[in-house]
Amino acid sequence: MKILSFGGSTSSSSINRQLANHAAGLVPSAEVTDLDLRQFDLPLYSSDEEEANGVPQAAQDFKTLIESHDAIVVSLAEHNGSYSAAFKNLYDWTSRINVKVWSDKPMLLMATSPGGRGGATVLETAKATFPRMGADLRATFSLPTFYENFSTEEGVIHPEFKAALDEAIAAFSA
Repeated sequence: MKILSFGGSTSSSSINRQLANHAAGLVPSAEVTDLDLRQFDLPLYSSDEEEANGVPQAAQDFKTLIESHDAIVVSLAEHNGSYSAAFKNLYDWTSRINVKVWSDKPMLLMATSPGGRGGATVLETAKATFPRMGADLRATFSLPTFYENFSTEEGVIHPEFKAALDEAIAAFSA
């Protein structure tokens, strides 16, 4: 299974990208594409910009990547209770190509943060909207207090959260 994996942040040390790649790597027989959102340089979305210049190539490239994979693993960064500006802008531009941004692909939707809520607010928002935007949402997972519960070498180290991630991977892989 070809999996597109990314974190919803442009941070070079994104904890969400780390979690997404770890989770994607747990899927049996997965061929994982690790996507860095920093490669998508886009103007801020506006109808005026779209009318003047069309949809930028970077948004089209993102849509092509989605379509060329069998499934998606995304872990969203939470900025002030919502999507990061960079992710939201890419999402908005891509929706101008096709409202079914996620192309009806199976998705494992996650979030993490350094805090105790683990990106719960942005995760709830995405759970409510991504299916309307073409996500076949198979499972969700939230990891609170990332730096206490994740190890680069071992992945999720807290037994309860590790079990929950394993359960989410099984549902996603089914």
